[in-house]
Amino acid sequence: MSQAPARLAWLDALRGPAALAVTLHHAGWTFVPGLWAAVDGRVDLGTCGVFVFFLVSGYIIPASLERRGDLSAFWTGRAFRLLPLLLAAFALALALAGAGALPLAPELADRPLPVVVLGNVTMLQELLNLPAVIDVTWTLSYEMAFYLMCVALFAVRQGHRSAGIAGGLAVAAVPLGLLLPGATIGGGADAAAVLLGLAVAAAIAVTVLGRGRVRTAAAVAGGLLGLTLAVLGSRGGTWQGVIIVATMFAGTAVYRAERGQIPPRAAVLAVAAVLACGLPAKDDPGWAPALALAFGVFAAAFALRGRVFPRWLAWLGTISFSLYLLHPLLLHVAPGLTVFYAVLIPLSAVTYHLIETPGRRLGRFLIRRSGPRPPG
Repeated sequence: MSQAPARLAWLDALRGPAALAVTLHHAGWTFVPGLWAAVDGRVDLGTCGVFVFFLVSGYIIPASLERRGDLSAFWTGRAFRLLPLLLAAFALALALAGAGALPLAPELADRPLPVVVLGNVTMLQELLNLPAVIDVTWTLSYEMAFYLMCVALFAVRQGHRSAGIAGGLAVAAVPLGLLLPGATIGGGADAAAVLLGLAVAAAIAVTVLGRGRVRTAAAVAGGLLGLTLAVLGSRGGTWQGVIIVATMFAGTAVYRAERGQIPPRAAVLAVAAVLACGLPAKDDPGWAPALALAFGVFAAAFALRGRVFPRWLAWLGTISFSLYLLHPLLLHVAPGLTVFYAVLIPLSAVTYHLIETPGRRLGRFLIRRSGPRPPG
């Protein structure tokens, strides 16, 4: 057991099981499909896991942004937190595909290579309707949309409105979903994908490098692009896409209420609105129970946030990104469920120490070297 309850240890205690839920979902369909069909028909553990991740991101990302108080530092930190492992995983996926051990999405050959690279490196491929090198990276597209919106709200000092945003998005998701049941950005719209991807990259670059009103304008433009992509680009449909973003803002509302920035009642209403509008968002028997379970698990961990958590649970949380990103690659080469986990967990620990940790250190070094830059 750990000696003292770290302030955010409960978040790591959530991340680890959430990552394992996603890995178990895919491993179940790979190694025991008959059994897993019965489980998945009752509760989709993969959906539960990713929604726990979305709630955790909603809680912690605005806190991280406001703690730094620097938009340039925020984007630098995010880049060096995510890209080193992501690029390494892409390289591993391509190497396994070249060896004939990993089947890549056939759509990758149907789209121009520069367009595919742009979508995957910016992590926007899901919302630009581009094929993914690693299929689970679809969640990173929604994370990016959320980052863009958070940065915009921070730049105009409106971050405290997260509860209203969560509720508003949840309520809007229903009519928008009925009007736009599928992605508006088509699967062959290369020009639109390039323009939108480059526009997001430019907005981030100007936010990082610019100053004053130029920086603020770029941040707001990025936020509007993030919202637009979530509404028009979700391959699961607009209803689901907007509910995902609303879920992250519900996590932010919980953070605001805990810090005394908004009344607790506002956070409760925001969470209730997201759940009420999100439960019927997908015609799948495992969806609604998964969504309810994710919110319930998050609420339970939040209620226990002052308690001591086992070291192993927090440790799983620290390597959760590696667990999440590498497990689809290992599924194709592991001969069985036991070997799959016996290799996945140590491999994730290695990549965390050799790739993730140095990347984060480099990011912190660059942030310190550049010095603080006010938001504008």
